[in-house]
Amino acid sequence: MAELLLEILSEEIPARMQRRGAEELKRLVVEALGQARIAAAKVDAFSGPRRLTLIAEGIPAAQPSARIEKKGPRSDAPAAAIDGFLRSVGLRRDQVEEREAGKAKVLFAVLEQPGRPTSAVLLDVLPAAIAGIAWPKSMRWGSNELHWVRPLHHVLCLFDGICVPLKLGHLTAGEVTVGHRFHRPHQIIVKNVEDYRRYLDAAKVMFDDDVRRRLIRAEAERLAAAEGLWPDLDDALLDEIAGLVEWPVGLIGRIDDAFMDVPPEVLRAVMRKHQRYVALRRKDGSLAPRFVLIANIAAPDGGKSIVAGNERVLRARFADAKFFWDQDRAKPLRANVLRLEEIVFHADIGTLAEKVYRMEIMIPDVVACVPGAVQANVANAVRLCKADLLSGMVGEFPELQGVMGRYYARNAGEPDDVGDAIAEHYAPLGPNDRCPSAPTSVAVALIDKIYTLVSMFAVGIRPTGSKDPFALRRAGLGIIRLIVENGLRLPLKKIIFGVPKPARKLVAIDDSLVVELLAFFAERLKVHLKEMGVRHDLVAAVFALTGEDDLVRLIARVEALSAFVESDDGANLLTAYRRAANIVRIEEKKDARRYSDAPDPNLYQLDEERALAGELAVVSTRSRTLLNAEDFRGAMASLATLRRPVDTFFDKVTVNSSDPNQRINRLCLLAQIRDALDSAADFSQIEG
Repeated sequence: MAELLLEILSEEIPARMQRRGAEELKRLVVEALGQARIAAAKVDAFSGPRRLTLIAEGIPAAQPSARIEKKGPRSDAPAAAIDGFLRSVGLRRDQVEEREAGKAKVLFAVLEQPGRPTSAVLLDVLPAAIAGIAWPKSMRWGSNELHWVRPLHHVLCLFDGICVPLKLGHLTAGEVTVGHRFHRPHQIIVKNVEDYRRYLDAAKVMFDDDVRRRLIRAEAERLAAAEGLWPDLDDALLDEIAGLVEWPVGLIGRIDDAFMDVPPEVLRAVMRKHQRYVALRRKDGSLAPRFVLIANIAAPDGGKSIVAGNERVLRARFADAKFFWDQDRAKPLRANVLRLEEIVFHADIGTLAEKVYRMEIMIPDVVACVPGAVQANVANAVRLCKADLLSGMVGEFPELQGVMGRYYARNAGEPDDVGDAIAEHYAPLGPNDRCPSAPTSVAVALIDKIYTLVSMFAVGIRPTGSKDPFALRRAGLGIIRLIVENGLRLPLKKIIFGVPKPARKLVAIDDSLVVELLAFFAERLKVHLKEMGVRHDLVAAVFALTGEDDLVRLIARVEALSAFVESDDGANLLTAYRRAANIVRIEEKKDARRYSDAPDPNLYQLDEERALAGELAVVSTRSRTLLNAEDFRGAMASLATLRRPVDTFFDKVTVNSSDPNQRINRLCLLAQIRDALDSAADFSQIEG
């Protein structure tokens, strides 16, 4: 068994594309080898700023031989057809087989194809695999026809220590790589994977992206700990930094005190977006006047010049941010409200000013459903919630929308809950984002998301397949989380009907649109509950009940149903339900009628019939009362008491009696079992 080493060296690859490129390279090479009947024991791919590397171990020296069968014409086909087939396979007539195929005999050629040397196969398949990487953006350079993410410099390809001279555009693969652009830029001859690892490490190149990530995190933590601080280093920033350096060297810099009165979110955004620095925080979470930078060079002076240069650049960045901060605070936030006419929310819906005006109309209906919400404060927050979009700071850092609005609202003397609502009304942005809980914030977030969703649906915009350019699925999930996590009894139908129609397009919020939107919420809620581990069939069983638009009540039903089917009585009653429902369905189809009438007590002959009928009457009344009182667990527990009389009924009673009247009466009794359980959920949807 041999090893394959492939390195593709290019100009700097964008950090966000590196890991995906390496994964694509691995997938394409593994698929190509598999199609060539060559399996590798282990394949790893690595990415860096200038190189993608693939190392495959346990590869056979040659393909295994293959037995190939080719089907030809019928044995009694015209001679020309048979001769053509024989020429195509290179065999004589006596070297092919005749096999029965239906009513005729057909010619088959059986060919033994010897395996080729793996190096020859690699020469054929690797160029296509490399060229086939689906980069988000690619380019051509010079007179080359090859499209790739950046211009290529070198290709290194070794199999079992021998160069595989594959052709890739204008390049021919060799056994040469290069080291760090500054530390050791000259060529390095490599003979095997061990050489490659050792020589690149000596040349100040960490080609393994996971090793770089671990080192960067360790450096940030070490430098922060030395100052009694903690690094703000998430995976996204870590990936980006690791994609910018081949030899990470951690250094720590200082933020001038003059900038520490600028909001910490702004300082963090500047350091992250513009400089890819790691912000440091104190134990209480406040931003410290320090930052970690990861250099791509081990400087002779220990990094003093690098730190000084980066501090100088950061000082200029912070000065720009402070200018925006001071300029935005010089005028009240309300001054921006009038300028919302300048921003088009959607061509068919209107401007942001028109959106805000229509959101204000929704306030009374939503506030009535949010305990603790004060209508005046909600109205104030709705009026101001989009105003910071016209600030200089948000123009420079769009990710700070809402956050800056809170600062500007407080600067203008607005109540804290109004400022908080401005900051939080975009939340939750995803399944892992914190959901607002303050009444004003919840109300404004609901109004914003519901108006967006309803107005988009009203003008004909829907998420389709994997496409959702206006993030309507995210808005739907956000509404669900706001309702469910805050326990809000929000009548969705009423709220949707109360949404004003869009300003620009003459459309109506009618019954058909409400039905469509409720179905959309139902699908989003199913996804939400599935992520929480709730069985999809239980969700479907509850959703089958028509007319329910209270999500809290729906989830309570699902939870009660889940507990019911997991109990012994519930599981056994479910089995009995299926038996009863199946019998009724079959007989209704056979008789072309519905057995929905009340059974006649005078036709009962057996005690088991009377016992079941009596228990059904009691349980049906009790469960309906409990369902109306929203005691769903109690209703399910009541239904579970039917298990024993139903089991006894099936043990002792023959449903299809020879007496036609008695048969009909017993079928009506079985139908009542079905109807009693279906009042709580559609039990026919439950699996297992």
